[in-house]
Amino acid sequence: MSNLAIAKAVEIAGGQSQLARQISKIMGKPILQQHVWKWLNTVPVLPAEYCLPIEKITDGAVTRHELRPDIYPVEAA
Repeated sequence: MSNLAIAKAVEIAGGQSQLARQISKIMGKPILQQHVWKWLNTVPVLPAEYCLPIEKITDGAVTRHELRPDIYPVEAA
């Protein structure tokens, strides 16, 4: 996972709190700003369940591959 990808998602969403709110809305479970902070600062690998919501929130500007290349390889054209 690239912390740069998470940072880009945070910027696109309008901040850590806003990204957390948008993920919560998509997933139907509470995600807090503290979760996003942990992804940026302490967690070595973003939990896979958040990759697709983040990709959707950013309209593909941050891809699942950028977030977790170990489980989402680059798709062939």
